[in-house]
Amino acid sequence: MAKGSVAVVGAGLAGLSAALELADAGFDVEVFERSRLLGGKATSFTVGDAEIDNGQHVYLGCCSEFLDFVGRVGMSSELYLQERFEVLMLRRGDRPSLLRARSWPAPYHLLPALLGYRYLGWPAKLQVARGIAEARRRNGAKGSFADWLRRHGQGEEARRAFWEPFLVPALNAPLEDVSADSALFVISTAFAESPRSACIGFSRVPLARIAEEAARRAGGVHLRSAVTGPLVEDGAVRGVCLSDGRKVRADFVVLAVPPRTLARLLGDPARFGLGRLEEFRSEPIVDVHLWYDRAELGVDFVALLDSPVQWVFQKAPGYLCCSLSAAGELVSRPEGELVELCERELSAALPSLSRARLRRGVATRDPEATFVPAPGLRRPGPRTRDPALFIAGAWTDTGWPATMESAVRSGRTAARAIVSRTEVS
Repeated sequence: MAKGSVAVVGAGLAGLSAALELADAGFDVEVFERSRLLGGKATSFTVGDAEIDNGQHVYLGCCSEFLDFVGRVGMSSELYLQERFEVLMLRRGDRPSLLRARSWPAPYHLLPALLGYRYLGWPAKLQVARGIAEARRRNGAKGSFADWLRRHGQGEEARRAFWEPFLVPALNAPLEDVSADSALFVISTAFAESPRSACIGFSRVPLARIAEEAARRAGGVHLRSAVTGPLVEDGAVRGVCLSDGRKVRADFVVLAVPPRTLARLLGDPARFGLGRLEEFRSEPIVDVHLWYDRAELGVDFVALLDSPVQWVFQKAPGYLCCSLSAAGELVSRPEGELVELCERELSAALPSLSRARLRRGVATRDPEATFVPAPGLRRPGPRTRDPALFIAGAWTDTGWPATMESAVRSGRTAARAIVSRTEVS
């Protein structure tokens, strides 16, 4: 006999991880997704004869919950992860510099890479080393990360050649806009936790395949099924209302949607103890996919300095994905301009690429890709004032920035809160 019924709204990683957790715990679960695709912000679609992800969603070795989620749906073999942290740093008109970690205990595994980093002079190298050491303490950091850098003697060279290339893409926002605490979490977790933590990985298959496997194990999944809000009777949540007029009853509801959508579905979020959702603001991400006529392009994981293109990954022979984070000034540009921009930036920083001919380029945009972890922003947990209503999403209080790891953690946390509530009752 089932422990109860749950309606999950949203088939992104947050909703699917919640559904999978609840199904494994013995609940009857139904997932409702308004679009035709599974995966939410980590999905895939077809462009011509190629299936591409709607963003370059990399993960790190420290993303334990995401790795476990992928393993539970039987897709671990489709993930690639570096054996050790290694990134080729590029700057226009200069020789490349390779950052490669050693097999030493953290954070000392990064010391040789930092000492050999040619884009930093010795004063800046010392500044970064001190900054990483200070970040491990994370003792009550206030204000923005830009403020923190100034207080801790991080100069312009250290900021441009180290902190910005790694922190702006990680948090998808300018350093003036993100809280010091959020940035220090990234630094301490990725760079100072273990040698494996900063290793970079990605899915060898389109992300939609992972979402599809999760959906198969998560109960009933209904695509093109828009929810208009919770079903409320006698002042309590009893299920969900669909746009076609149907009412689906459920013992519990999980709304795994972004803050703006959540506010619209609830009508009066404060009634459920979810005020101040309007304080969440988002930043866009642009990804440009490039296909060349050569299989080997001399690119694995590449970071570009002083460029709107922060990261470039070779996902398949001849196929590069360029990631442009905090892309507020670029998201509305025509696709042709974005493709030309990325090709130009890559050719200038990596002269060997000029011998390859671009066959095709495609741009994908997410105008509201992630929330900005601004100073003082309060992220809600999974519970609401209604004992049957729970929320999930990468933007909720997982402790992580808006990543696939945060999405999975949020879904699992909401599911475990439901399990806990049924055990108590």
